[in-house]
Amino acid sequence: MKFSLTYPLIAHPYDPAFLEKASVIRFARAAEEAGFDGLGFTDHPVPSQRWLDHGGHDALDPFAALAFCAAVTDRIRLIPNIVVLPYRNPFLSAKSIATIDVLSGGRFTLATAIGYLRPEYRALGVDFDARGELFEEALEVMKGIWTTDDYAFEGPRFIARGNTANPKPVQRPHPPIWIGGNGQRARQRVADHAQGWIPFPANEVLSKTARTPRLETLADLRGMLDDLWQRVEAAGRDRSEIDVHFVCSAGGAPGTAVFDAAVHRAGLAELAELGVTWVGVGLPGGRVDESIAALEAYAEQVIRPLRG
Repeated sequence: MKFSLTYPLIAHPYDPAFLEKASVIRFARAAEEAGFDGLGFTDHPVPSQRWLDHGGHDALDPFAALAFCAAVTDRIRLIPNIVVLPYRNPFLSAKSIATIDVLSGGRFTLATAIGYLRPEYRALGVDFDARGELFEEALEVMKGIWTTDDYAFEGPRFIARGNTANPKPVQRPHPPIWIGGNGQRARQRVADHAQGWIPFPANEVLSKTARTPRLETLADLRGMLDDLWQRVEAAGRDRSEIDVHFVCSAGGAPGTAVFDAAVHRAGLAELAELGVTWVGVGLPGGRVDESIAALEAYAEQVIRPLRG
């Protein structure tokens, strides 16, 4: 089992200390030293004020923030949580990702999904109803420009006629691609294109908000994984090629007084039996010191005991 965390800029309004250079450096290095395997930032370039006022959060640009973290770390993987590919021209996204991958020595994982915030799509001038088509077009374009010189592509929105983008990513043929979403279409995209799947817990309310199937129990996850493995097999691929990233709610929330590490470790074992290979660890986002103390406690109570 590997462990990832997202920089805890997860509130609105937020503690300004989270935006200080020293805080980001301190957090990234603390995560790496504690044994976490992946670090990410969220992707919300221009959310609506209504969303922010009803539980949303502010965000740094994930590419810029991860490039910054790449410069002050050596081992931890850089895994945005998550990039909404249709927001951007795929050739520009491919350039940003290749740059981070090169400068980090091959540590970038593209965790991505189609997104669900219609007002953000509208503000960016992107057709919300075409987001699925845009997402698949972006995947094709990015894999093409990462692996091919004199690249040719012609779609309804982007045309390349003998274009080349260097440097290529360090990881070959390209950085791992993880696709998020609970629906069948997301799992089919994983089988067709990706090296990882990122489902997320969704109760009835979140299911409607995010326009995604409900996922509330291990039985729900088991059924979705059975479907994924059938699709992977039908695509002629080996399930061992696919990472599965999920969260573990057993034992309560890390960083709180009620967190039970033993129960949590048992929950991780259940997830591992289902085929989960990465777990995302949520941290409190009130203050920087609180977040770092929580990640260090989690490492001491969970990661180190599991790794002996």
